[in-house]
Amino acid sequence: MVRAMHLVRTASALVLLLTLVGCSSEDPRLPTNLYEEARKLNLEGRSLEARAMMKQLMERYPDSEAAQQAKRDLYLIEAFVNRDLADRQKQVRAAMKRVTDALIRYRGKKGEYPLSLGGLVPDYLDQVPETPWGHPFLYRAYVARPIEDLPTKRGPARQRFNTKLDGYYLACLGTDLQPGGEGLAADTLIKDGAPWGESAFPPVPQPQPVR
Repeated sequence: MVRAMHLVRTASALVLLLTLVGCSSEDPRLPTNLYEEARKLNLEGRSLEARAMMKQLMERYPDSEAAQQAKRDLYLIEAFVNRDLADRQKQVRAAMKRVTDALIRYRGKKGEYPLSLGGLVPDYLDQVPETPWGHPFLYRAYVARPIEDLPTKRGPARQRFNTKLDGYYLACLGTDLQPGGEGLAADTLIKDGAPWGESAFPPVPQPQPVR
């Protein structure tokens, strides 16, 4: 029900923005309506949407009284958004640390990482982990060295096909569930328990065993 109300509110906001941009006449009520809609969004805790709407208002009607009020409010909204961003990023790091710690314990007992995060439940985690906003973490376990050369004293070199899942990728793709992005949409990537600073993981070594 709450999600449905949010969707209705977002739809209303989009309609108002389209009206604002496409209106051919200067309706004096539009700046005030837009400001009130942005203020409601902010009170509902949807500060990112409120910020975007107020910036649109300031750009479209810079001399209006509503735009001046939005400018004053924007300072507080920016501070709140930055604080909320820092809190969410802290929550993401803490959640991912719980997952990586559980993966370490799992491998210590089983000798390899689980095929999915569901394998950590219930012995290592109470439930399948999610991001602070309810999205799943992306997880891929893999064999780091599928084919291993074995030293021999005589004769041709021998090779062994490894099957143990001794590597993994763990990713939080932010609130948009898309690669890239900034702020709350930014990605957090972990490779084998350590932060991964590149924008994407390297390819999984091939050929991987069929499990």
